[in-house]
Amino acid sequence: MTPGFDIIELTIGQFHEALMRDEITCKGLVEIYLGRIEHLDQSTGLNSMVVLNPRAVKRANELDEEFRETGKLRPLHGVPAIIKDNYDTKDLQTAAGSIALRNNLPPDDAYQVKKLREAGIVVLGKSNMAEWAFSPYQTVSSIAGTTRNPYDLKRVPAGSSGGTATAIAANLGLIGLGTDTGNSIRGPSSHCCLVGIRSTMGLTSRDGIVPLYLRNDVGGPICRTVEDAVRVLDIIAGYDPSDPITKRSRGKKPDSYLTYLDSNGLKNKRIGVFRYYTDKQSTDPEIKKIFNTALRDMEKNDAILVDPFTIPDFDELTEDIWCNTFKRDLKKYLKSLDNPPFKSVEAIYESGLYSDYIEGRLKRMAESDPDPGCGDLFTEPKNIRLRKKIMDKMNEYELDAFVYPTWSNPPRLIGDMESPAGDNSQKIPPHTGLPGFTVPMGYSHRDLPAGLQIVGKLFSEPTLIEMAYGYEQATLHRKTPKGFN
Repeated sequence: MTPGFDIIELTIGQFHEALMRDEITCKGLVEIYLGRIEHLDQSTGLNSMVVLNPRAVKRANELDEEFRETGKLRPLHGVPAIIKDNYDTKDLQTAAGSIALRNNLPPDDAYQVKKLREAGIVVLGKSNMAEWAFSPYQTVSSIAGTTRNPYDLKRVPAGSSGGTATAIAANLGLIGLGTDTGNSIRGPSSHCCLVGIRSTMGLTSRDGIVPLYLRNDVGGPICRTVEDAVRVLDIIAGYDPSDPITKRSRGKKPDSYLTYLDSNGLKNKRIGVFRYYTDKQSTDPEIKKIFNTALRDMEKNDAILVDPFTIPDFDELTEDIWCNTFKRDLKKYLKSLDNPPFKSVEAIYESGLYSDYIEGRLKRMAESDPDPGCGDLFTEPKNIRLRKKIMDKMNEYELDAFVYPTWSNPPRLIGDMESPAGDNSQKIPPHTGLPGFTVPMGYSHRDLPAGLQIVGKLFSEPTLIEMAYGYEQATLHRKTPKGFN
């Protein structure tokens, strides 16, 4: 093994090449990342991690031995991964950011975690998150406190998957998993200059994910490159008998999404420019400028822009579209545990074991209707109407996808809940089931990352991968945050 192996901005492909050349081992890489976490996470104030895996080095050793014996690598062999604290892990606490679930050991792994372990990952640990996934704006929990943005430690990384995004952006792990109810994969990815994939509802399993609103919840990758995110998607996508909605994925998943990594992926793609958000007065002028530059970059790479792309009656269609199923969904999750510390939202609220900032919302959840009577995204009339309206307009303009900034404003300062947040991603993918990718789009105010949102049709991940990869390779906006290289 070569001393001083450089892991900054390391990709899965680069790691596996180095592994085959005997320049690094799985154990060596895991030890480097664990060392960075120990050296940087608390001393800088990042505070991205909740708990580390005491068996990570042992597992890496086992994978090294397997490679020596077989000469073969699993798809994610030895890849050090950071898992959001609301994914069940049978050997590590799963608390969803809540002190009420401290020391909760689920009976088995979440489906996505199980598939990733089978593919060869080494779980480094669990990352901090907004408590119960309640906030898209900040990552604050009663179990671990406040997570900071590595690009500016005075600012938020967004939420609720801010711990994963912060850790991956600061090169404390190679790949990460987050969850997205409203914006919680894409928002933190945008604020931390990362690639985030919210896939089509039904493409990936929600089994073993502590729910917010199960009808909107999707889990997926948060990574530094499109290729790494696609490598993760390749493993986690597909049918899971434990989650009936994944029946919709049958016949929709290609042999490998990696075949769609095309550096000319923007060529001849018809892309709608959704200016609904950027036309708002609250949009930061620098975000608008960066977005317009992104549009020019897409045109330079032979994309065909349809500008503007509008969705008729959008405000009316998205009004009162949320359905509060937390009480029902969490009760079902708690029932799945062998020894749940609490059995209901009401009991958690009465315990007082939560952060002050979520008290009001938790109280409303405890008092909410246990059966709100809404269906999933494919049976509820409101969601069907919104999706049909969008799909009809996309078909009318013969669009492959449409784009807008993932956020219309830069990351807020920690504690600022008044400035415009520009949270643009909660209305379309979460309520239609359509896939939404975010990729780095550039920087506002010198060093604050901004992301480009790409939204496609149901199960159009191959097309979105082509576009996201083509844009990423043409622009190469990703850079390491200062102080973490």
